[in-house]
Amino acid sequence: MAIAAETTRVRVVLADDHALVREGIRHVLDADASIEVVGEASNGADAVALALQHLPDVVLLDITMPGENGLRAAARLREALPDARILMLSMHDNAEYVREGMRIGTHGYLLKDSAGEELRAAIRAVHAGGTFFSPAVVRRLTATPEAPPAAPAYAQLQLLTPRERDVLQGIADGQTNKAIAAELGISRRTVEAHRESLMRKLEIHNVAGLTRFALEVGLLTDEGNPSV
Repeated sequence: MAIAAETTRVRVVLADDHALVREGIRHVLDADASIEVVGEASNGADAVALALQHLPDVVLLDITMPGENGLRAAARLREALPDARILMLSMHDNAEYVREGMRIGTHGYLLKDSAGEELRAAIRAVHAGGTFFSPAVVRRLTATPEAPPAAPAYAQLQLLTPRERDVLQGIADGQTNKAIAAELGISRRTVEAHRESLMRKLEIHNVAGLTRFALEVGLLTDEGNPSV
């Protein structure tokens, strides 16, 4: 039984240039038996090397590191290890950092002052196929003055049925198909059909892209959401 439990652990590589921060993060993650830290790095280049060596489920990357920063490392990891989930970590709720991470295809953005349980929840959420953004990050993104979303984005949104919009909202909120089905009172298979349809209509085929689209058209919020 112990061997079976071991295979289900979420394997994490963490990268931060401050040893004390890494120690604190490891302490938080070690408190959860379902999470295992398999490597630590102090810069982006080493994080990529460790990820290629250990093939982790989740890579936790600080943004501001010497040499190769977290965003550059994330871009390399998205190409080299497309199945790895990437969670960005920062001291600052910088909207441009978040948007760049989303453009690259990362799966979440967490502030360093987040509670330990929030960090563990973020890792579990992205590992399950969802996304995770700290509530403060979502508030900053939605409050930051921006040019109105491009007309094509709104035009694409109009192509979706009300139910497809509901499914898109759930995906952007980091919910699994099972959770979306339970919330909407429909079958999981129906959710999958709606998901395939909206991806086809939007010509977006990954969760990060759908989350970015939902944010652009104002569907992503920080209320009533287990993943923000």
